[in-house]
Amino acid sequence: MLNFRTDLATERRDLYQKANNIENQIDGLESQKEVDENIKIERVKITNENGEKAIGKPMGNYITIDIKKLKIAQDEELKKASETLANELRKIIDEHIDKKGEILVVGLGNIYVTPDALGPKVINNIEVTRHIINYLPQYVKEGTRMVSAISPGVLGTTGIETLEILKGIVDNINPKLVIVIDALASRSIERISSTIQISDTGIVPGAGVGNTRAELSIKTLGIPVIAIGIPTVVETAVLVNDSLDLFITKLQEEAKSNDYLNQLKAEDNYEEIREALDPNDYNLIVTPKEIDELIENMATVVSGGINNAV
Repeated sequence: MLNFRTDLATERRDLYQKANNIENQIDGLESQKEVDENIKIERVKITNENGEKAIGKPMGNYITIDIKKLKIAQDEELKKASETLANELRKIIDEHIDKKGEILVVGLGNIYVTPDALGPKVINNIEVTRHIINYLPQYVKEGTRMVSAISPGVLGTTGIETLEILKGIVDNINPKLVIVIDALASRSIERISSTIQISDTGIVPGAGVGNTRAELSIKTLGIPVIAIGIPTVVETAVLVNDSLDLFITKLQEEAKSNDYLNQLKAEDNYEEIREALDPNDYNLIVTPKEIDELIENMATVVSGGINNAV
């Protein structure tokens, strides 16, 4: 299997196709694209074991929403992005539970580490209703879905695996579905803070940055787990590889033609760059300098999308 080092199913598919010189659809994968102004939606479905083995993701649905101007988005643009997320999330929730099924929203990550703070910041804006329905039902509109929320922290500060915490909660309050929010890693600097992935196969926290924790899925929790993630970091090797591509493009434009540069750009040099950086621990995890503001924008989009969907 390729060393993907990305949490995004679309990136894994593209990397697999490039590494194996595949131009057509991969056996076991179905794709569908939709473009609306600055928002592009791509739905990837893994349908069999061949698809699973090819990109290293379990069978299920993966929806990628690319919002190219999220980094500098104004309120109206954030609202539109949130509505797009809500529409896609609502469809995938309805495939797994009925309109009254209780939902537990979980924000993964460390509130004290900005690139990893997406989950906890989203939780602060989730409209929870479980306690109101239980204790003040007269103030709740009929048909309102029960929603509870928690940010369980990280192993380094709690000493408890996230799975252990969530299993205890699920066993006690019996929700019908879990929505997990987490920061992701990407293999493209272009996707940082500009891509949202929704999947109904659960999540393996920390997998994208080589700090794999226990899986959160229907297999481990006993109920469906929908994961929502946005890339906030890349490796140094990714940054160098993408920068090299941009540099070669500039040289090509000036030189008009150069067979060596054409060949170099056609290849994915990530592995060679990573191998050069790893021995000296130079393959750092990198995030944009504006990450504080970006996290706030992303938290607004994701919390609004979840609130509207549930």
